[in-house]
Amino acid sequence: MNLSPYNTALILMGGQGERFGSSLPKQFHRLSGKPVYLHTLETFIASDLFEEILLVTPSSWMQAVEQEIKSYNDLSIRVVEGGATRQESSRKGLLCCSPQTHIVVIHDAVRPFVSKTILKDNVEGALQKRAVDTCIPSSDTLVYAPDIRSICAIPKRSDYLRGQTPQSFAYPLILKAHEKALEEGIFNSSDDCSLVLRLGHPISIVFGNEENLKITSELDLNFAEQLLKLKRHTLEKSLQERSLQGKKFALTGGTGGIGKAIASLLEKEGALCFCISRSSPLYPADLTSFEKTRAVFETLLQEHGPLDGLINSIGQLKTAPFQTLTEDEINSQIASNLTSVMYSCKWAQLKPGAHIINIASSSHIRGRENYAVYSSAKAGLVNFTQGLAEERKDLYINALVPQRTHTPMRLDNFPEEDPSHLLDPLIVAQETLLLLKQTSLSGELIEVRKHLE
Repeated sequence: MNLSPYNTALILMGGQGERFGSSLPKQFHRLSGKPVYLHTLETFIASDLFEEILLVTPSSWMQAVEQEIKSYNDLSIRVVEGGATRQESSRKGLLCCSPQTHIVVIHDAVRPFVSKTILKDNVEGALQKRAVDTCIPSSDTLVYAPDIRSICAIPKRSDYLRGQTPQSFAYPLILKAHEKALEEGIFNSSDDCSLVLRLGHPISIVFGNEENLKITSELDLNFAEQLLKLKRHTLEKSLQERSLQGKKFALTGGTGGIGKAIASLLEKEGALCFCISRSSPLYPADLTSFEKTRAVFETLLQEHGPLDGLINSIGQLKTAPFQTLTEDEINSQIASNLTSVMYSCKWAQLKPGAHIINIASSSHIRGRENYAVYSSAKAGLVNFTQGLAEERKDLYINALVPQRTHTPMRLDNFPEEDPSHLLDPLIVAQETLLLLKQTSLSGELIEVRKHLE
């Protein structure tokens, strides 16, 4: 239910990302497979608080953004041209608001974790007080150093807050503040509230939270990925109820370990699971062969039509010092862990909106002694998954990264390892089915750890 006759959101997307150290503006970097700003936009849409949402965008990016938001099929979303500074972008966005606008909520596109509660509190606060800022307490000691060389004072920390966004206002008030700023020769203010304060109007406080972080560096983006993974688990209860009954999946390497557990759960869910491997009774194939992989997926297409998903759990591990490996042993590990997955992803005939899940390994993070080839192949698999997700936006493509798992392959290579320290393949299978039931994640690396039991 909307809280005012007409609420408008301005999502400011004009940052150039100098601190990010990339030619690509930070708001367009991918977070779990899609641009940062789309995460922000989806929260605003889901809040059901706004009659219109304006994406204030650099002119050179407007066409790309318009194409990306088409899938939302929401007439309330408009792309409008931003300016050279934050102040100019904010003013241009305000001038594009509907004349019916009562409350305007201004937010940074690179704060993707703004909550529905924060948005609701902003709208309510602006209705009551006409101007509000989102703030949080500072956990760090603040120092006053105007020359950035020596400290002049250490103020009382409890007297100061850290400002976030949104900043929200009665529409006529913020318009007047921008007009007065231009009259007084102020052109590069980094904050809308400061312009309202110049009118002598007080700013009330709405409390934000630490998760409402602003992504300004690559470190922030890495932290955001971890935060998304934590948040994802809050969705799992609702996903449990979704059905895979009658869905059709191809499963490579489905005759042992993790693959066998996945096949078993899919069958219990009423899905059709077609296992493909050298030893498969129905669909035997050498997936390290380009032509044999093409042939087996053509057979599947002829017999069952396009698939709802492809799960690649194929893999091979041989622990030995690299210098002792033969040519065949090196090539076999690369082909089994990486090439076969690439071939399967190329030839699998999938429905629009289908899933690809590639089972990776925690060893992709760094090379490991005595299995450097395996580690490097799994690192390649992760990069391949992320790249393919960007190319195939019609599919949901993710990598599942289990910790050390209790499989025959693991026990063959580490026979003295304590099984109680290993992850049950069933946990990996359960996570796989949850991924098959979701329709929001792509390009993500999802870790599976023993504590999920």
